[in-house]
Amino acid sequence: MDTSTAWRKWVERPEQLRLRHIVFQLHLWIGVIAGGWMLVMSATGSVLVFRDQLAFMPGLDALLFLHTSLLIGPAGRAVNAIGALALIALCATGVVIWWPGHAHWRRSLKIEWRANFPRVSWDSHSALGFWLFLFVVMWGVSGLYLSRPQLFDSLYRFDPEDRITDRVLFALTTLHFGRVNLVTQMIWSLVGLVPAVLAFTGVFICCRRVMFHKSSNPKHASH
Repeated sequence: MDTSTAWRKWVERPEQLRLRHIVFQLHLWIGVIAGGWMLVMSATGSVLVFRDQLAFMPGLDALLFLHTSLLIGPAGRAVNAIGALALIALCATGVVIWWPGHAHWRRSLKIEWRANFPRVSWDSHSALGFWLFLFVVMWGVSGLYLSRPQLFDSLYRFDPEDRITDRVLFALTTLHFGRVNLVTQMIWSLVGLVPAVLAFTGVFICCRRVMFHKSSNPKHASH
């Protein structure tokens, strides 16, 4: 297939491209594997945005320990780093597979609430992933930094005085928590639930595809 044909298919019928199919499968299974981790990080993070205001609440330290190290210390932080990389990979692959073709792209920007549950799940996954993409990428990158800050040490090589790098990493940390003022905390707490929604809808979509494939496969048909 020449470049012009591939580009025309991408614009008009991207589902016909084998590369997109491969990326879709990659996105699907990374999401299934990381889905539980995303649910935990999303739910706990949305509460911990208000950590200062909820300092009196019993059990908050345990919630923080769960969020930062999954209650297992250094090994948990390593898992968080892997989860953050998975989230970044989901964003990268999601960019590729989101495009539905020029005839349908507007439909991928909204949720048809009157449709059946599978359709609402698909629309929610697609629309939320598009509109809140930058938030999810930010949490992936900042989560990786907070879990494994040494991975970002190479940035200092390009900044002899360390000032710019320090500012960027500090800003990344601030963005992760969103504790600028009460308004940003409320926004971060609400939007922080989006990865959980994406995880749930993604796993649902995957399970439904697997079940549908089995039911349509003659080997799995009832006799």
